Amino acid sequence: MARHFSMLREFHLADWFTLANAFCGTGAIFAAMRFLQEGGVRDLMIGMALIPLAFIFDALDGRVARWRKSSSTLGRELDSLADVISFGVAPAALAYACGLQGGWDWVVLSYFVGCGVSRLARYNVTAEALAGDEGKVKYFEGTPIPTSLLLVIVLAIAAVQGDIGADLWLGMFKLGPWQFHPLVLMFALSGSLMISKTLRIPKP
Repeated sequence: MARHFSMLREFHLADWFTLANAFCGTGAIFAAMRFLQEGGVRDLMIGMALIPLAFIFDALDGRVARWRKSSSTLGRELDSLADVISFGVAPAALAYACGLQGGWDWVVLSYFVGCGVSRLARYNVTAEALAGDEGKVKYFEGTPIPTSLLLVIVLAIAAVQGDIGADLWLGMFKLGPWQFHPLVLMFALSGSLMISKTLRIPKP
């Protein structure tokens, strides 16, 4: 007979680190929303600080899984879903809160999230093929989605200096019916690198 919360009882220790990753990403999104609502830069900085914390949990879940020898298909899928939140949606939300709110910015940020989702889905379906005879994936095709942490660091520096909103670095242009902030191009570049099939990054 199935028991209440039986799925949670099946989680390995590494899976709880993965959930902590997702928790941090969700908190960052809420912090960005609170900043937009109340204007407190402290909320924005808290949200940005949660992304490096999510990165730490993301690194730990893999180490714990290898230490406990408890990797599973569920864990891999859980990891990807958490990464979409913390390193895809959350950085885009923080960027929007910082001032990347033009119509073209929306398009680019949506492209960035779409690239992250595609990158993780491709990894999940090709991981076994990439693992080879040793059973371990030796390289990533395209940059891993946690590299978006670098984008958040750039935004954090801008926020600390007060260069957000109307004072965002590189300014703003009007292209057709919508506004465009050149700074958003770093998200376009990051997304494009994630979905590259020719770029191979050695996996530690």
